[in-house]
Amino acid sequence: MRRYAVVIEVGTPHCGAYVPDLPGCVAVGDTPAEVARLIRGAIELHLEGLAEDGLVAPEPSARVEYVEVGS
Repeated sequence: MRRYAVVIEVGTPHCGAYVPDLPGCVAVGDTPAEVARLIRGAIELHLEGLAEDGLVAPEPSARVEYVEVGS
């Protein structure tokens, strides 16, 4: 099992998600919960496509950290 970092951006009126370690792997939904579900499916399809093309899926390497600034 691999664990990829996912960035979810909440916008108006939609939310988007992408996977830094899997360029081109994106999803768009109406809510953060929906986009989280959709990106899971997008990751699975992306990895299946890589395997079908005879390519090796990249190992997860992106890290998520929060940095506080200001007051």
